This record gives sequence, structure tokens and C-alpha cells, in this order.
Amino acid sequence: MASLRVNSCLLSSSSASASSSSSYSSRRITAAVHLSGSQKAWSAKPITGRLVRELNTRSGYVGPAQQLLDLTGDMTVVVTDEPSGPSGAVANSVTEQMYSILEAVADRVEMHRNIGEQRDNWNTLLLNSINMMTLTATTMAGLGAAAGGGAPLALKLSSTLLFTAATGMLLVMNKIQPSQLAEEQRNSVRLFKQLESEIRSRLAVRAPTQADVDEAMKKVHALDRAYPLPLLGAMLEKFPKKFEPASWWPKTKTNKASAHRNNIKMNHFPSTGARACLDRRVCNQSEGKNGWSEELEVEMRAIVDVLKRKDEEDYLRLGNIALKANKVLAVSGPALTGLAAVASAFAAGSSGGAAAAAIVAAASGSLAAAVNAFEHGGQVGMVVEMYRNCAGFFMLLEESIEVTLEERDVEKRENGGLFEMKVALKLGRSLSQLRDLARKSIYSDIEGTEIDEFGSKLF
Repeated sequence: MASLRVNSCLLSSSSASASSSSSYSSRRITAAVHLSGSQKAWSAKPITGRLVRELNTRSGYVGPAQQLLDLTGDMTVVVTDEPSGPSGAVANSVTEQMYSILEAVADRVEMHRNIGEQRDNWNTLLLNSINMMTLTATTMAGLGAAAGGGAPLALKLSSTLLFTAATGMLLVMNKIQPSQLAEEQRNSVRLFKQLESEIRSRLAVRAPTQADVDEAMKKVHALDRAYPLPLLGAMLEKFPKKFEPASWWPKTKTNKASAHRNNIKMNHFPSTGARACLDRRVCNQSEGKNGWSEELEVEMRAIVDVLKRKDEEDYLRLGNIALKANKVLAVSGPALTGLAAVASAFAAGSSGGAAAAAIVAAASGSLAAAVNAFEHGGQVGMVVEMYRNCAGFFMLLEESIEVTLEERDVEKRENGGLFEMKVALKLGRSLSQLRDLARKSIYSDIEGTEIDEFGSKLF
């Protein structure tokens, strides 16, 4: 902390002094301007051009210093060094750590974006190549059947080889699901950019702490586990036995209690008490400590109830349907091309069996091309991943609300009004619409009926 003190004497019988302070460097600079012989300077060390240049360089603002130099040439300065102390060094170290994490997150955004574009190209190129091979082999099998016994052996052999190659490539493609891989990378890009924006906002609002650094590190590692870059040994299972939501956030200690409540129908609020509390909030908009009140807690619990019963459950149901359909398509495509390869191998000759084999090869190849186009052209794997991500979004929102409400000390919570606004924005609702939804949830729970509205208006 530095201060610049200027003692001046008024041109009258009585003299007054004025002082001004500024915080430009870690040195204390005290200056006295002599306008009257009756006053004494604070020190006897004359100012030098080197010191003025240093002052200008450190402060970045030369106006006041230059004005003082213009007023008088007889200026004396005292320079004392003040150590910044260990706390400043610790704060700088924490800030540097946060910026390092920010750089790593920005780098991951570019990495996942590039990998996502590459895997989207895989889907397009493999789909076109396999369908072209399948249709070409089907055409050859059809020509062989039309030519009868006089069909060239090369035509039938080429058909068999193309069907076999298409079967092998289709097995690999269905195993890795390039459309789902591309969707995973798109989601990871969005989530890493969201984390990057969160870190930037935190650095802009206040000085980061070690707890902020640890939290950011945990989020980065959780995202790395949820959306791995390599394929071999780290790729997510594309056909799990059970459809589960995506999970890309670090687990907290309170998750066990939350998981226990997931198996129970939520009854967070008493019937008549909840209605009275929420009606008071709508009418009076009363706020308690740190923006939290009993009415706001009842509202948040009602929102969680809607998300669990409607949004999350619906996406889990749709995800299971899409996963089962994708499994059927992933098995049907290679099975049809494999059948066509076997049939085309027995299509040689002029017997009735050879003609039937050629027909089977042509029909199977045509069906395989249609199934492949529907599965990968329609990007069924991408739809499965989209449902996983949506279900995970609602699970994260529910968990964040529950963890916040489990914190008994309201001063340690996020501000209630800000938290309510964030929940409303994530659900695509205004604050009044969010409160109306909470009231509907409470009324439906009291009356024992099913609420006819989803929590989210975004998706």
C-alpha cells in the first residue's frame, strides 16, 4: 500500500494542510511541497528522475505526479519498503492455479471439438462406404441370378467378397456407434465450456480460494471420466444391460442420503402446511436469512418432486426404448449382410437351389442397406446418448437442490434468490412460472392426482 502525502500552505494568515493517498505499489512514498518558508519538509531526500520514472511505471498513471512536479521544483520524498506478507503470496499462488486450470479446460474444449468432428466424419464415411459396398454386392448377386448358369464366376465371387467385407465393417461400426461417439464429444464440449465460463466468472467476481481450486479440479476429472477421448480400453459401453443417466459431476458426501431418497416417493412437505407456506410466498414474497425462507425451501422440494416424477422418469423410459431399438438394429444389419454373403457363395450353378440362394442374397443385401441407413443415417446411437444426457441433467439439478437444502447453515448456502433464478433459467421458466409449477405439484400431491405438466420447458 502506498500513499502520497502533499503538505501545502494556503496564501493567508492561517495555514491548512491536505493529504491524499493512492495504492499503486508496495512502497510508501511521502512527498512534501514547500510553498511557504514557515513549514518544514517531512524529509530531506530530494526526488530524482529515476524515482519519478519508477513511480510512473508502477502506477501506470502519471497525471498527479506530473502536476506536482510542475507546481514546485523543491519536492522531497521519503521511500519506505513494506513487505506484502505471506497472505499475498498465497493468494497469488491460488489465482495462478485457477488460471492453470482454466487453460487446461480451454485446451480440452478444443480437443473434444476436434475429436467430435472426426467421429462425426467417421459416421458419414462409414455409412456411405458400407451402403455402397452392400448395394454393389446386391446388384452383382441379382445379375448372377438373372444370368443363370452362365454367370461369370468373377461376378459371384466379387459379390461374396463385398458382402463379407461389409459384414466385418458393419460389426465394427455397430460396436463403436460413431454417431453416439460424436454426440458424447459435443456434450463434453458444451460442459467444458460451461466449466470454463464458471471459472472466468469466479475470477471476475472475487479472489479464488483453495476450496475453489479443489472443486474445479474435481469437476475436470469427473468430466474426463464421463467423456473419455480414447476408444481402446476407455470407450463407454454402447449397449449396457440397463439404461442409466450420464453422470459428469463429482459426487458429494450427501449423495448417499439423496440416493436413499430416490427409492422412496418424495414426501418432503406436509399437505396443508406446504400450501400455506407457498401461498404466503406468492403473496408476500417474504425472504429470510441469506435470501432463504421456509416458503422457498418448500418450493424447491416441490420442484424436485416434479422433476423426479415427470421429466427424469420420462427420459429414462424413452432412453430404454431407444437402447432396445438400437440393439435390434445393431444385430440385424450384420446378420443380413452375413446371410447375403453365405447365400451368394452358393449362388453358382444352374440348379433351383442356386437360383434361390441368389434371390436370398439380393433380398438380404437390400434389407441390410435399409437397416444400416435407418440405424446410422437416423443416428439412433446419438438419440440414445441425448436421452442419457437429458436424464443426467435432471438428476444433477435434483441433486444440487437436495444438497443445498441439506445444508443447515443458510449462510453457507448460495443466496436463495439467486439459486431460485438459476433453477428457473435451467428449466426455461420465469420465476412466476416456477412458483406456479411448485404450487401445482403440492396440490396434486395433496389431492393424490398426477401432475399434467413437465418441469422443463427446454426439452
